[in-house]
Amino acid sequence: MGIVSHIAADSRVAAAFPYHIASTQEDAMIILYGAGPGFGLPDASPYSMKTAVQLRMAGLDFLVRPASPAQSPKGQLPFIDDDGELVADSTFIRLHLEWKYGFDLDAALDARQRAEAWAIERMVENHFGWTAAWPRYFLDRNLAHGAARFLEGVPQARRAAMIEALRSRVAADFRAVGLEGHEPDEIEWLGTRSLQSLSAILGDKAYLMGDRPSGVDAIAFAQLAALLTPEFDSPLRLAAEGMLNLADYTDRMMARFYPDFVWSRSGILEPA
Repeated sequence: MGIVSHIAADSRVAAAFPYHIASTQEDAMIILYGAGPGFGLPDASPYSMKTAVQLRMAGLDFLVRPASPAQSPKGQLPFIDDDGELVADSTFIRLHLEWKYGFDLDAALDARQRAEAWAIERMVENHFGWTAAWPRYFLDRNLAHGAARFLEGVPQARRAAMIEALRSRVAADFRAVGLEGHEPDEIEWLGTRSLQSLSAILGDKAYLMGDRPSGVDAIAFAQLAALLTPEFDSPLRLAAEGMLNLADYTDRMMARFYPDFVWSRSGILEPA
């Protein structure tokens, strides 16, 4: 039974699902499996960062361990081991945690704000995230600083072919979300529109939905940090740097949820 069916079948929450959070358990061991630190970020995967931030928002103790997508029940990162129960996909991890441990990351939001937060999250995850990821794989300089590093131990004769195979797999993902056929400047324009929207929504507030963080802040922060890290350069990164409220918001979230991490949006990339 999937987590949605499991929760909906629980008589304690069925009447008010998805906003009512009912059950509580204490002292369970949660292990978060992500990509691990990299590229000037606490985790190379923004979705793993999203889950880590939401765990911290909830005040839950957890351990972080590196893993590969092949180890995940859904073939993607992150996933958690919650006292022996494996849950994959950051959205369903949040749903599982809120239900099991009795908290609501959007408790301060009314019904309309919850709807707006969900719409923002979908924009960030299902649209903006892809436009921000494009330069990592299809700008040669960024690829050399990024995914190609994982192939450094491969003999040179095979390495180029493996890099092209990686790009082909990623291109299939971009095709699936409708971006693969666009020109680079068109992808940049689409990403910039999402950045402008996010900047307008944030305005002069401390967080997207007000003066305290809510669930959507976790993914907005994680995707912005992944874009703003100086390990990768692109016109979209420059656009984000120019939206000062988004840049300051990213710094504020990093300081609050990763206080021990040395974060900088500035830096000089080494020659590729």
